[in-house]
Amino acid sequence: MIQLNCTRSLATTTKWIIKNCSSICLFQIQLNNKISTTFSELYIPSKTLDYGVYQLILTVTMIDSPNLKSSSSAYVRVTATGITANPVQLGTSMITRGSQQDLQLNPGAYSVDPDQDSFDASKWKYEYYCRIYGSYNFPNFQGILLTIENSKTDPYNPSCLSNQSGLIFGNITASPNSSLTVLGGSLQSNQIYQFMVYMENRKNSSIQATGYVLVTVEDTQPQLIVIGCVISILCVPNLEYQFVNPTTQVALFAICVGNCINLQNIKWNIYQGSDNSSSNYTQWTLFNNTILYENTWFFGKNTSNFTATNQLFLSNPQINLWRFEVVYTFLNETSTSALNFIINQPPYNGSCSIDPMNGTTTTLFTIECPDWYDTDGIKDYSLYAWTTDVSQKLMIAYSSVSDFQVRLPSRDNQTSLLNIVISIRDLLDCVVEVNMSSVDVIVDSVGINDLMTSLQTSPNALPNNPIVQLLSSGNQNTVGQILTAISQQFNQLNSENIDQAVSSGVPAAAILVSSLGSSSLQGNSTSFNESALIEYNKILNSQANLRDYLMTFTTNLLITTSNSIKLQSSALAQITQSTNQLTRAALSIVSNRCYQLSLALSSMATQISYEDAQVAANQLIQCASNVLTAVNGPLQQRTSTLDLDYSRANSIPTDYDTDLESPWSNTNLFGGGDEASIEQNRNIYYQKQLANEISTQVTSIISLITSSLNIHLNIGQNSIINTSQTYMSLETISVTSLSDRIVKQIGNAQFHIPSDFNLNTNDNSSISVRSKMDVLASFGKSSNTNLSRSISLSVIDQNGNEISFQANQNNSIKLIIPRDPNVLIPSMYLQNVTSINSTINNLLFNYHYINITSSLPISVHFEIHSLNTDLAYLFIYKFDQTPQLNSSINLIDGWTIFCPFNLTNDDIYRYFIDNQQTPGHQSLIFGIRELYSTEMNNYCLNNSSINTSLPITDEPFTFTSNYELRIYTSGCYYLDDNNNWKSDGLIVGSLTNHYETECLSTHLTSFAGGFIVLPEPINWSYVFANAGFLKNKTIYLTVICMSIAYIILMIFGRFKDKKDIEKLGVTPLPDNDKSDQYYYQIIVFTGQRANSGTQSKVHFILSSDNDETRVRTFSDPHRKIFQRGGIDSFIMSVPKSLGLLNYIRIWHDNSGQGSEASWFLKYIIVRDLQTMEKFYFIAQRWFSVEQGDGLIERILPIAGEMEKQNFSYVLSKKAYHSVSEGHLWFSIFSRPPSNKFTRVQRCTCCFVLLFASMLLNIMYYDLSGEAKSTNNTESNSLSIGPLYIAPEQIGIGIMVELFSLVPSIFIVQFFRRIRPRRQISPLRQAMEKIRLLPHTDSKDKNKKSQFTFPWWCLFIAYTLSFMIIGVSMFFIIVKGIIFGDLKTQQWLTSVLTGLFSSIILTQPIKILGLAVFFTLFCRNPNDDKEAKEYIDETNFGLDGDEDYLHSNNFSLISNSSKRINRLNENEVAFLREERLKEIQMWSIIQEFLIYAIFLTLLFVITFSNRTQNSFYQTDHLQKYFLNTRQADCDYTQILTIDDYWNWLNNSFVDNILAQQWYNDDQPINLNGYINDKTNRMIGWATTRQLRSKSQLCSDQRVISTCIDDYSLFNEEKDSFQPGWIVNQTSIAKEDYSSSILKAFQYQSSKQLDTYGYVGDYGTYSGDGYVYEFRGRLSDIKSNLSLLHQLQWIDSKTRAVIIQLTLYNPNVALYTSVTFLLEFLSASGVYPSARFEPLNFYGT
Repeated sequence: MIQLNCTRSLATTTKWIIKNCSSICLFQIQLNNKISTTFSELYIPSKTLDYGVYQLILTVTMIDSPNLKSSSSAYVRVTATGITANPVQLGTSMITRGSQQDLQLNPGAYSVDPDQDSFDASKWKYEYYCRIYGSYNFPNFQGILLTIENSKTDPYNPSCLSNQSGLIFGNITASPNSSLTVLGGSLQSNQIYQFMVYMENRKNSSIQATGYVLVTVEDTQPQLIVIGCVISILCVPNLEYQFVNPTTQVALFAICVGNCINLQNIKWNIYQGSDNSSSNYTQWTLFNNTILYENTWFFGKNTSNFTATNQLFLSNPQINLWRFEVVYTFLNETSTSALNFIINQPPYNGSCSIDPMNGTTTTLFTIECPDWYDTDGIKDYSLYAWTTDVSQKLMIAYSSVSDFQVRLPSRDNQTSLLNIVISIRDLLDCVVEVNMSSVDVIVDSVGINDLMTSLQTSPNALPNNPIVQLLSSGNQNTVGQILTAISQQFNQLNSENIDQAVSSGVPAAAILVSSLGSSSLQGNSTSFNESALIEYNKILNSQANLRDYLMTFTTNLLITTSNSIKLQSSALAQITQSTNQLTRAALSIVSNRCYQLSLALSSMATQISYEDAQVAANQLIQCASNVLTAVNGPLQQRTSTLDLDYSRANSIPTDYDTDLESPWSNTNLFGGGDEASIEQNRNIYYQKQLANEISTQVTSIISLITSSLNIHLNIGQNSIINTSQTYMSLETISVTSLSDRIVKQIGNAQFHIPSDFNLNTNDNSSISVRSKMDVLASFGKSSNTNLSRSISLSVIDQNGNEISFQANQNNSIKLIIPRDPNVLIPSMYLQNVTSINSTINNLLFNYHYINITSSLPISVHFEIHSLNTDLAYLFIYKFDQTPQLNSSINLIDGWTIFCPFNLTNDDIYRYFIDNQQTPGHQSLIFGIRELYSTEMNNYCLNNSSINTSLPITDEPFTFTSNYELRIYTSGCYYLDDNNNWKSDGLIVGSLTNHYETECLSTHLTSFAGGFIVLPEPINWSYVFANAGFLKNKTIYLTVICMSIAYIILMIFGRFKDKKDIEKLGVTPLPDNDKSDQYYYQIIVFTGQRANSGTQSKVHFILSSDNDETRVRTFSDPHRKIFQRGGIDSFIMSVPKSLGLLNYIRIWHDNSGQGSEASWFLKYIIVRDLQTMEKFYFIAQRWFSVEQGDGLIERILPIAGEMEKQNFSYVLSKKAYHSVSEGHLWFSIFSRPPSNKFTRVQRCTCCFVLLFASMLLNIMYYDLSGEAKSTNNTESNSLSIGPLYIAPEQIGIGIMVELFSLVPSIFIVQFFRRIRPRRQISPLRQAMEKIRLLPHTDSKDKNKKSQFTFPWWCLFIAYTLSFMIIGVSMFFIIVKGIIFGDLKTQQWLTSVLTGLFSSIILTQPIKILGLAVFFTLFCRNPNDDKEAKEYIDETNFGLDGDEDYLHSNNFSLISNSSKRINRLNENEVAFLREERLKEIQMWSIIQEFLIYAIFLTLLFVITFSNRTQNSFYQTDHLQKYFLNTRQADCDYTQILTIDDYWNWLNNSFVDNILAQQWYNDDQPINLNGYINDKTNRMIGWATTRQLRSKSQLCSDQRVISTCIDDYSLFNEEKDSFQPGWIVNQTSIAKEDYSSSILKAFQYQSSKQLDTYGYVGDYGTYSGDGYVYEFRGRLSDIKSNLSLLHQLQWIDSKTRAVIIQLTLYNPNVALYTSVTFLLEFLSASGVYPSARFEPLNFYGT
């Protein structure tokens, strides 16, 4: 015995060579790159090789031993395919023409040459013959047929023409006789003629063709109707017939040629034929069962497209001749045409056998099918196998020879034998099937186990594994058979593994996506079994690893014919059936392969039969659905994450790169956290990424398959694909039949189309409706779709485009979306309510709290089971707060009564809140109470609703029986264009239950239902149970701090209010004479400017037409006067009236110290207290030696109406009063002292407003976020950068403002209108001291009174205020507890931001704006709001003696008055000079102190951050980048452009990205670091080039154009294409990456966000042409090489600037690095570099 031990690999390579041997076999043919020559199979598409003889040579070479090779060859002759001679269009068999109409036969235009894209008529000779059909044969003379133009006659067979002149032959020169026109009148009416055209090749007379057409001649003027086959390749001409396969449907179309208006009707007739051999005539009989089989055998009977299924031929095997006639009925005539068919007989006279009759999955079974014969020739043999269900038969192999070998899949456990059928097909695709003897095939467990063992333990030995060698052959039959056999075994093992896990306690929904139509898997264990899950995952991963490996052998299989598509798609459907075992790599391969197969099927859809297309589509749809389910399974938490995926996602990539944009190491993409969470999230990230790719690819696959099937379908015809993983139906219907249509799917899934809808299409002839159902909804942002099936419905036009469908809101589309049958419905929660003592808290209802926060709208479903079914209940609810219902309060959002007669068969009360009510709410609180017997009699007496009112009681609840409760949520969602689930426009229907969701929609797309069973609802006491301080620190501290702030402001306000009382007095001037009986009130207004107040003595003289006062002095011994912004009122007595005042002379003695000597006077009001007349003296000037003009004495004339309406005067009055009085918060500090609305009251109103606003804001806090999430794609929203404004947010803001404004305005006005307890004006008090007046509290009766409240209402106002504040505090705390501490912090930030912006910015702007507006347009010069508290309009009864008051002889100047000295001009000048010196001195001192502080801070900042690390950092980077130690890459020694490119490629680029460590370890987590592994780059390094424009040289004798040095004036600013080519020149931009294209585009400094740079030889702008060193190292190097080739740096370049910023985290040091290369026009390249360390203070 000889034993050969071979450890070398047995793997081989194959190579095909084709030589043209038409003359001599020497020249090898270069084939198209799309034709693969490295597989064991060679596929050459048609029209590739010219006519001739070719040698095909196959060479097989051992990979490990290239010298071991073997070759074999075969010879092939390529000959011409016979042409199809068509006298009329499409090869129509019979047409109708009028006797007076011309008949045109044009075979030169209508014939078909399969070998050419178009028919060349000039290569052929044409002869035409005619006979009277049914009566005579073709005329002949001595056995030779006579052409139609031949003048000879046949006495037995007369000519068709009455005269020979009625013929016209066309194309005499180019292609003689290629057409024939028979003029009208040449043929007799009511006669049938048969025309024949004989065509012969001019170069080869052996190549011939014959075409026939029957012409029925009538007396009318019918239009020409032509008929053709939709799949033209299936209609093969055979003399006057077309071949049709009995196993294939016939799809025809008719075209009306000519004037086809006034069409009334189209009708198709079917005839069966019989030969009349004696007269060479076919007798046609109308097929009587057309109506009986309409829409079963026949489709489109009254349209231009007609289809007859293969059941017509299979059910009538005795009939061989068929005619399909179309009749077009017009208003005045009828046109008829027909196409005749003859049944193509399938192969016959053969048999098939198989040997052996039993074996394993690796056994080679020999199939022999000898003696099969067909006149057309045998095309191929196909083998199909199945176990029990013949509809699940799989293609195993196909062969072009009768003897071939196959490997068969194993039988399943329930079946002992494998059924086999052989399909034999002729060259015209006519098929006969032969049932074989069943065989017994078992699994080769040893071979598969060896393969799995090798895969796990010794991967290097895999190439020598026998199964791997077979898979490596590249033969699609062999690969398909192996994959199918292994897949079926693994699918069965996977089912057993799942059953074992479920029975051991693993929830089925966690490891399995149930197939369509399956039932629920119920486990034996009631508790979760962790060990069972571990064992399940172990088996799962080992099988998944093998599937992953096997999938790689499908990538390079050739796609040749429809059999190839069917075989490969069948294998892919099997290997992907276990969707829980598919890795991402396997999914990517399969998805791409399915797409390629679908693309191939679409390209050959018009060349294959409907039956073949349907078989291939069935497998491809199953493959695509398997892939989609597999990729979404882990994301939806329905299948386990595979170990191989997890390890691949987190293993270091072989091409690991430290590029900043590398997703693998960008932990921000994975949520951060610890290493375990990053690894888990990284795996999910890649899974989502693949899911999006596959979703898009599957959509394309569905579209391609739809178009492939749509070609074959007619109106009323449908194609159904029903597999375990998917269901798809495609039906062509009329637009009208879509109305009120129910489209059903698997189970109860269905669409109910309403009767009224809008379909966006202009073609009303026919549409296609595609319905699809998948086992699992795609992954989205919301996880509650993980138990839902996915259903979709699309309306498609005849071009394959989806049509927009829109239904009315009140008549929506109704959908039923099933759930996975393995959905786990927990048992109901028992509510032990009989043990609750309701009287303690006086509760009327038993309350429950549930959280309904969701990113997508949900509906809420309640199920209540009473342990006593005779009881009735009242159910109430409210969102976000506790519902209240009693005799005085009705605060609920909804209610219902559960009566016993409402109970269903399961004794459960049900209530439903749809998804239109829940958006914007975070919680729902509902209450339940048991109805009393009297209430039951009133509300539940019988089955009809008698009393629709609410049963209201104030008694605490009493439960006599406990009840059980279960709550779940559901949702309706659709998939948008970005593969995200959305819910807008969808409503959850009332038929929703545990196992399906009813949805109402107005549009069509893909839908899924959401479902979550909520945990046991929380009682309302939960809020108080979680109200601890530590859990809710933010909300408690907020309320506490607000309360403390209120108390502090109240204390401050009370203190200032007391101070204001002191300022309110009206002071009699101390120099008043007691004998004077005439009184004037003088009100002085001091300005608001800095240092406006004064401590100097102020004197004045008041003058009139008659006289003037003596010098009077303003003084008050009890209080300070003339303070900044102050209003001071004085009473001046004079002996008699002054009359009409003219002016006032006023000055001060400058006795104040420093800045308090100056005074800014706004204006003075002097009022005659006898006549109540007011006089205004406007100053608006400084009385100061250092300010303004330096005067301290002025004469102020009386102001007229013009002066009082001066803009600056009116504005100064109104602005100050508006800010100090109108701004509620500011007025706490700047309230006018005379105002009755005290600071304490204002402070209270501010906090009422604050707490009310906070309460409303926290109530509506989430609505704005909800508005954003539900409207982020709406056109009526506005997005400005990060700010998002939606109409809902604006509405919420307005509501909050309005609701908070109402109580605040009420409280403010309430306080303002409360009268003081003692209502005596300061003026009256002063007058009472001077002169005895009657004491009174009443006002002038003539004055219009303002509505006010009595003084005791002050207590009511404070009570209301404290109540509002207290209630607001309580609910703010409650809401904060519900929010949680983190969300409360977010809310508090937004509230405080809005509050401070309103106080500091919004309110002041509004107040000042209104002040300006009223000043401009509504000026009232007599409006003295500032002084209204000082001006008392009461008549004091001071009427004196008329003569005394107006006596001209009395002098007002007292002789005894003390003379007051005024400063003269010299004294004022001296004081001015001294004061300016003092100001200058203080200015110098102030400036000195500022500089000292500045220098101190500068020294502190500078020297506190001074570090020697800056020197080390700079020194290191200079050595690192400049590379001065290497002579060939020394940056400082660059002299030429090539030197610079050499430094860039070989030094700089290698340094800016971290690469492998010294021990070849990958630089993990060093993304963005440079190669020193210490410094991290901030952003990317960029290189910017500045160029100069070329211009004419001053001396052009040597060279015409010159380039000057760079300047801002000659800078090049145009954009170019790569290579500095002008943009107008056409160039293939797809050959360059975006970074290369961008490098030739000019960008401004504004676009680049850069600044100018000063070099050694010039100053350069921030503009230029930029390349970013961005991406992988290999990409950067290839880009630099390309830029070098494109001469990015050339003679016009004047500067190249490389800039980058580095950060060294070890020493917290930033470094700005700049490399500048300057090019001078005088020649020379000058490099420079700058390294600038930065240490940011405080970092």
